[in-house]
Amino acid sequence: MSVMPVIPALSTARLTLRGPEPRDFEVLRAFYASERSAFVGGPKSPEGTWRQLAAEIGHWALRGYGRWMVTEKASDRTVGMVGLWNPEGWPEPEIAWDLFEGFEGKGYATEAARAARSYAYETLGWPTAISLVNRANTASARVAERLGAVHEGEVRHETYGAIGVYRHPAPEACR
Repeated sequence: MSVMPVIPALSTARLTLRGPEPRDFEVLRAFYASERSAFVGGPKSPEGTWRQLAAEIGHWALRGYGRWMVTEKASDRTVGMVGLWNPEGWPEPEIAWDLFEGFEGKGYATEAARAARSYAYETLGWPTAISLVNRANTASARVAERLGAVHEGEVRHETYGAIGVYRHPAPEACR
């Protein structure tokens, strides 16, 4: 018997953000098996991917928020994972995004991250948020900048090394 945390769904003009579920294993396995996952701890074995999916679901249970699986409304294809992330060892709560192969360049990460940030600010009452971006991940840095986030320095993480910190605008500036 599995007990899933209650995860709210969000909707944008083109996307649905829904909670991660066991059925997402295959799409995540493909993502984490690819070099596309290099900036987020991949590539991973199927076992490592299963553990990552368990962490994504468990984050919702432990923190009351987390990352959503993002699907296109028009096709119901899963395009990535976007949301709120703050595991043990993180410098502070983050708005994070991973897009799957073939879905880059469509504005999906920006659209979904904007919805996630609105949820963090308006529903959870976060006073601020960051996004952590590997300095070599220029596409992700551009998403952060499109969201109005400003590079404010770097932090050193035990697993990921030096990571750029992008500070998002305050809640009142996002309304």
